[in-house]
Amino acid sequence: MLLGFAMMGFSVLMFFVLGVTILKSFLLSTQREESNCTVIHAYVMDHWMDCAFSCGMDCRGQGKYPCLQVFVNLTHSGQKVLLHYNEEAVQINSQCFYTPKCHRDRNYLLSGALDIKEFFDHKNGTPFSCFYSPDGQSEDAILIKKYD
Repeated sequence: MLLGFAMMGFSVLMFFVLGVTILKSFLLSTQREESNCTVIHAYVMDHWMDCAFSCGMDCRGQGKYPCLQVFVNLTHSGQKVLLHYNEEAVQINSQCFYTPKCHRDRNYLLSGALDIKEFFDHKNGTPFSCFYSPDGQSEDAILIKKYD
């Protein structure tokens, strides 16, 4: 009898765990179609974004990270849109390409953003695959489609 209750309990627990992981991906995803994008320009904004970091059990601090914006041209429509890394990046910060892990070292964060900017500067004019929302309401695109 104990085994039966344990099996029922674990099955209900698995139902909620799998339901939450599948439901989360469904809620974060919008219907996106593949297109080609070309970089118009990429730059690091002057205004840095606030973040919080942890440096131990009782140690927490406030920091800032650079906001890298990448504007691309959607080949199918000619529309200028803001590029994001994936769907989660849109949810976390809709202004920036990505949100790095918060660090105390501002130079480390800036060098990471500048490395990504340099990557996109070298892609200037070269089409690459990206995903956009076909409803035309959102003015953003994503580089990597995380949720199908």
